[in-house]
Amino acid sequence: MTATMRSAAARAVPDVLGRTRDVVQPALRTAVDRLDETSRAISAYHLGWTDAHGVPSQGNGGKAVRSALAVVSAQAAGAQPETGVPGAVAVELVHNFSLVHDDLMDGDTERRHRPTVWSLWGSASAILTGDAMLALAQEVVLDSGSPQAVPAARLLAETTRRLIKGQVLDVEFEQRDDVTLEECVEMAGGKTGALLSGSAAIGAVLAGAPAEVVDALAVFGEEIGLAFQLVDDVLGIWGDPVVTGKPVFSDLRARKKSLPITYATTHGGEPGRELAGWLAGPEPADETDLARAAALVQAAGGREWATAEAARRVAGAEQALAAIPAGPRGELTDIARFIVHREA
Repeated sequence: MTATMRSAAARAVPDVLGRTRDVVQPALRTAVDRLDETSRAISAYHLGWTDAHGVPSQGNGGKAVRSALAVVSAQAAGAQPETGVPGAVAVELVHNFSLVHDDLMDGDTERRHRPTVWSLWGSASAILTGDAMLALAQEVVLDSGSPQAVPAARLLAETTRRLIKGQVLDVEFEQRDDVTLEECVEMAGGKTGALLSGSAAIGAVLAGAPAEVVDALAVFGEEIGLAFQLVDDVLGIWGDPVVTGKPVFSDLRARKKSLPITYATTHGGEPGRELAGWLAGPEPADETDLARAAALVQAAGGREWATAEAARRVAGAEQALAAIPAGPRGELTDIARFIVHREA
């Protein structure tokens, strides 16, 4: 196999994502049907099921990594895939609650190549729709009929609290010029790592798995969550807009304290100091400025560090799965490797 063929294979969407999506999607649609008419219609649009007028469509509903983790984690505990479905629906709802609110907070007008919820229906509708999905997530778990519904709901609540803390830190960092790399990693651990950790554990909780199995899956999810954010941050600067659906240099345009940018400003010598000065400046940036800033991030080692750190986190995630049965372990590993090699 050539290097090009290996690269293409690494980027291929794992079969497990399609298989678990087929299991979870009917239950997710049934859950969304519980919402009031307006929240249901807006949620269906955001999830890619309809266009803005409510006409059924084949929109991109995302990679569904979190729901896949929940289903496979139930299998890792020796249960049938269906055991993890309520958890899968719940984490998918929490994830999409966070996206609807995140788009509003960031002022993003496009997601997955379509207008965002707030840009079509306004900020109040975006807030209420996100809130509705978050409340529904808890309801789905508690109505699952599992003897472990309460512990699973507690895990979901703790996960959501950590996710929100990460978002709070992200907002706070916008007002600071002295963010450390350790603080940035902590923020990413909440903003992205928490939900992937919870997703990787909730199916096992619903299956009544021993604590050591749940803990191993939670560590796995935490590590791939940080890898996911590292890759996301690289794509936020150098990703192909045709694939990502975001403008080139989007994170620099927003002057975000992302992981590669923070590494560059805190560990990057002279290029990092120049970058830090530019980030702190009030001047609006044109395409030439943004290209220069991206070059500074790269010269300061931010891109190389983020790529290597993502690979290191995936390796740590795989090590955490040592005691997990071979079948589920292989599918979880496939998901982890997909995360670190994806292009969107």
